[in-house]
Amino acid sequence: MLLIHPITELVRLLPVLAISLVLGSQSGNHVWGLIVVALAVGAAMLRWFTTGYRVGADDVQLRRGLLRRTVLSIPRGRIRSVDVRAGPLHRLLGLSILTVGTGLQKSDRSDTFELNALASDLVPALRTELLSGDSAPPDVALTAHSPEREIAHFRTGWVRFAPFTATGIVVVGAGFGLVFQSGFAGDVASSSAVNESYQAILRLGVVVALVLAALALLVVSSIVSVLRYLVVYGNLTVTDDGEHLRIGHGLLSTRHTTLDRDRLRGASLRRPLVLRWARGARLDAVMTGVSASEKESSLLLPPAPLKDALGTMNAVLSGLPGRAVAAVPLQSHGPAALRRRLTRALGPVALGALALAVYRSTGREVPFAAWVVAVLLAVAACALAVDRYRALGHLAAPGVLITEHGSLDRRRVVLDTDGVVAWGVRETFFQRRAGVATVIAATAAGTGSYRVIDVPVDWSASVIETAKPGSGDIWITRR
Repeated sequence: MLLIHPITELVRLLPVLAISLVLGSQSGNHVWGLIVVALAVGAAMLRWFTTGYRVGADDVQLRRGLLRRTVLSIPRGRIRSVDVRAGPLHRLLGLSILTVGTGLQKSDRSDTFELNALASDLVPALRTELLSGDSAPPDVALTAHSPEREIAHFRTGWVRFAPFTATGIVVVGAGFGLVFQSGFAGDVASSSAVNESYQAILRLGVVVALVLAALALLVVSSIVSVLRYLVVYGNLTVTDDGEHLRIGHGLLSTRHTTLDRDRLRGASLRRPLVLRWARGARLDAVMTGVSASEKESSLLLPPAPLKDALGTMNAVLSGLPGRAVAAVPLQSHGPAALRRRLTRALGPVALGALALAVYRSTGREVPFAAWVVAVLLAVAACALAVDRYRALGHLAAPGVLITEHGSLDRRRVVLDTDGVVAWGVRETFFQRRAGVATVIAATAAGTGSYRVIDVPVDWSASVIETAKPGSGDIWITRR
């Protein structure tokens, strides 16, 4: 901690130190820069003297702070997951960062139970003890587990799915933003090399210039995506010992997440449109107490081949009723659901065409290209509506509910209904006219609720009773 925290604080203060260095060079006085460094290093070193933790029979406690002393206490039964990370400097020094997850929303970082710069050789025993969830002696908790079996591991060929995510474009966009904010953009734009290249591209025409710019962005973002994918998800392994799922990945910085199987409530298979074209998918666990917004804490597989994602999903959900639940065919929702999707997709296009017709009735000319665009939009809307309908489906069986929907971001969720605390049926004004409803399964896991959208209203009760016979509270919402 005496080395890690000072270096971390200095890295965070690099912009301030850079400004101090520039001002000091102009004035010949570097005292202020040295004062900033001394304060940062001193404050960081104080953490070693003011931080401590204890693992008790009923709770774990973390004490930190000098002027503002904070003691964070977490009941052992509230621990939902344990994440272990290690950056390059941590790995060099044999240290790790252990974070205890409780599933509660955190108002700020002070609410996070994080042990930074913990000796790595202490982590396995401490992680096992924290996840034991009871007051069993450490020696008993450490020996009561089955041999681990590997259910998935990283393959080099998976990097081909990296360009089909938005990561590269986001990173490149952020890089351009930093360049423009730093003031270097003007110097780069006024350089002779950039001006010559710009003039050469303009001579090819505006369309060609836009195509070349798009290709350049695509190539750069793809390279960035591939590099990030390798660094973040390289050496990925997913293992299962019957009680815990363990996911580890990373080349430079490593991360190991341990999920308690007793709190596993299902899995979510995500296939955004572009990734679906490449026959890829991402797999996440649905865990009690782990919010869906904590994507890295619930990750099982990064973008990978659909076949591998389905196989891992089946292995993770092996305890649910039935076998091979990941790829089982789903029950379609009938013509009413299709009509709703066609109506919602074609409605805006029809309004646009009506506006053109009204404009034309006033005696003014409507460009032919506008009608062509309207027709193309109508065709695209129909294709989107049909694709959304094809993705819409569900399957209810004793103890399990499978639901799928979406086109731009298609998701299939397999949910263990033992974790459902209440069921709901929602009918909007237009759903009542169409004779359909949305069945809602409320749970303390993942997103908090999972929906079976636009199911025929006559089926809603049977879906609930089949998925969880003798269900408790059911609420009906009409809007």
